[in-house]
Amino acid sequence: MNLLINFVYVISAALFIFGLKMLGSPATARRGNQLSALGMFIAIVVTLLSAGLDYKWIILGVLLGSAVGVYAAFKVQMTEMPEMVALFNGFGGLASLLLAWSEYHQQIETSLFIAIVTFLSALIGGVTFSGSMVAFGKLSGKITQKPVLFKGQHMVNGAILAAVLLAALLFCLSPGSGFGYFLFILIVLVALGFGVTSTIPIGGADMPVVIALLNSYSGLAACAAGFVISNKLLIVAGALVGASGIILTNIMCKAMNRSLANVLFSGFGSGAAAKSGDAAAQGEVRPASAEDVYYMLESADSVVFVPGYGLAVAQAQHVVRELGELLEKNDTEVSYAIHPVAGRMPGHMNVLLAEANVPYDQLIEMDDINPRMDSVDVCVVIGANDVVNPAALNDASSPIYGMPIIETHRARTVIVLKRSMNPGFAGIENALFFNDNTRMYFGDAKESIQALVAQFKSS
Repeated sequence: MNLLINFVYVISAALFIFGLKMLGSPATARRGNQLSALGMFIAIVVTLLSAGLDYKWIILGVLLGSAVGVYAAFKVQMTEMPEMVALFNGFGGLASLLLAWSEYHQQIETSLFIAIVTFLSALIGGVTFSGSMVAFGKLSGKITQKPVLFKGQHMVNGAILAAVLLAALLFCLSPGSGFGYFLFILIVLVALGFGVTSTIPIGGADMPVVIALLNSYSGLAACAAGFVISNKLLIVAGALVGASGIILTNIMCKAMNRSLANVLFSGFGSGAAAKSGDAAAQGEVRPASAEDVYYMLESADSVVFVPGYGLAVAQAQHVVRELGELLEKNDTEVSYAIHPVAGRMPGHMNVLLAEANVPYDQLIEMDDINPRMDSVDVCVVIGANDVVNPAALNDASSPIYGMPIIETHRARTVIVLKRSMNPGFAGIENALFFNDNTRMYFGDAKESIQALVAQFKSS
């Protein structure tokens, strides 16, 4: 039986790997998700064949988990996906923590290696859970999205980390004693606290990086838990999630031209940072009506849409795709420029546009669209802000200076759809809004695009 279980685990691991590979392209992402889900289903079924399991509790867990999954699939809006991902990351970390605790509680006398991986599972799982809950609160607006900073914060976090490492050393040396159990409980409590204190200083602008990092944490916690219970598939799956999360975190940091340390400790988006960019944009805003924008688009040979979080909030992806189709019927070349950190989680814009059935070959990455921007007739920025701010290129005093952006300001005409002149997550003015070639089209993104669609259909 064990041989059969291990053989099926190899098949499940292969499905995870192939599914993860397919997630790298919008064209194959859905199949990759289905393949990975199949691998997990097979792994769960074969694990239930193990001897000594209490099926009544397992069935209850399956029913409850399935109910939550079905509810999330049907009820959670696309704009709420970032906070749902943060929430699920946290639950993954909590599961690893509880598993390690349960195994340690049943067998206090253990080897040094098992003591180390038990500590790691509890520590990383605790940090992941509480940190993810803070990220969920920030993303859902239940707590402030601004960095929460206090004097001596880095020293406090450093002291907490030193304390937990000291407790871990003592725990690993004598896990079987009563003092060892006390240290384990202390590690769990400190880990939960450290997750909070390490996440609250991070602002809303850095949430894509934080989500990727917490996802990696949840995988590492699961990998350590796999060693605790000697489950090969859990080790492999956790390692895959941990490694892919770290790689994605690195990609996000490069897309913002910032180090991970800067993201975690700089308090980006705080009041001080916001003030430093206030003088970056000066000039006159040039508003445009729906009719004005219609004539600009109707006469354009090429149009590039640049979606941002405002598009997600307005649920405008379907009408944007409809407008794109009308432009194509008018012999206009249509593309969608995607910034790596647009939205509030990695791939947010790709997911939204794929949901609206935007053709995959029209989704262009930042590095590919920028060299072509000088030849674009009209660039339509929909709810994006910091990722198109020219201050990142030419204002050394700006907190986003050096961050790669989609260089929309180089297009012949730029149309910016926004509700108001409020700044983005970074809290600074956008110099793009004041450029001579920019027209501001104010209003709800969905309603504004619908007005343009109506203009094209009536012409």
